[in-house]
Amino acid sequence: MLRRLVIALLVLGIAAAGAFWFLTTPRRIAESDLPPYQPDAARGAYIFAAGGCTSCHAAPGSTGEDRLKLSGGLALKTPFGTFHVPNISPDPEHGIGGWTLAEFVTSMRFGVGRAGEHLYPAFPYTSYQRMRVEDMMDLKAYLDTLPPVATDAPPHELPFPFNIRRGLGLWQLLYVDGETFQPDPAKSDAINRGAYLVRGPGHCAECHSPRNFIGGIDQARAYSGGPAPEGDGRIPNITPDAETGIGSWSEDEIAEAFATNMKPDFDSFSGSMAHVQENLAKLTPEDLGAIAAYLKSLPPIKAETRPAPSG
Repeated sequence: MLRRLVIALLVLGIAAAGAFWFLTTPRRIAESDLPPYQPDAARGAYIFAAGGCTSCHAAPGSTGEDRLKLSGGLALKTPFGTFHVPNISPDPEHGIGGWTLAEFVTSMRFGVGRAGEHLYPAFPYTSYQRMRVEDMMDLKAYLDTLPPVATDAPPHELPFPFNIRRGLGLWQLLYVDGETFQPDPAKSDAINRGAYLVRGPGHCAECHSPRNFIGGIDQARAYSGGPAPEGDGRIPNITPDAETGIGSWSEDEIAEAFATNMKPDFDSFSGSMAHVQENLAKLTPEDLGAIAAYLKSLPPIKAETRPAPSG
């Protein structure tokens, strides 16, 4: 009887291990899966600005042209440990200069690295997956024109079990579907364009939303504010709630604030949002207006904590 029980437990254990391994198998995109498209580095520079890539991947404290040296190193403090943003410069050894287009698109769409490892969602691929593949290809073309940096960011500081990457495959089953953004036919072209920029390359929900106990965005309260990724304070509510959000801001005022760093209350953005604004200022007035239109179309949600947005 005991022998049969042991055998049954072994069989169940092997089956469970097999199921875990199957369910957590990384998804990849082959070169043959990419569309017949010639990447455009100039367009990639625009996507780079829309995504605010320097906000995380530039060396902490860098200024001016040095912010295009994407050596990484920024520490993101979370309940799961501290993540250190990696080097994404075109250095072939320390950065992503040796990555193929398919490998880069795989990382953006499925959160899987060059070696087939699951990437931690501190890299906001849950938003980037909504981007058009052509925009991803353009972005890679632009990144390849930037200065290579031959340094490595510090390793992540994660306790067990969060340091076991394979388990991320189960998390990705919940939050990664690889689906491209689809416009809402009931919305205007401007709102749909703004939705694409906010939900895709801009990945605004990643910082401006609370998260659940497993680190997924609380979609019911998306854009209503969340903990600052650097570990201190909170990121403000950007829904049109009149009391704790941007309900009192007009679309023109939102677009103007992004373009000039002058908010309706004559204050300016500070902290990490100051870097975001620097990038947003490079977008066209039409795109800034589209972002504003989309944000004003969101359902108003009262922030869990105050104050109202200040940067």
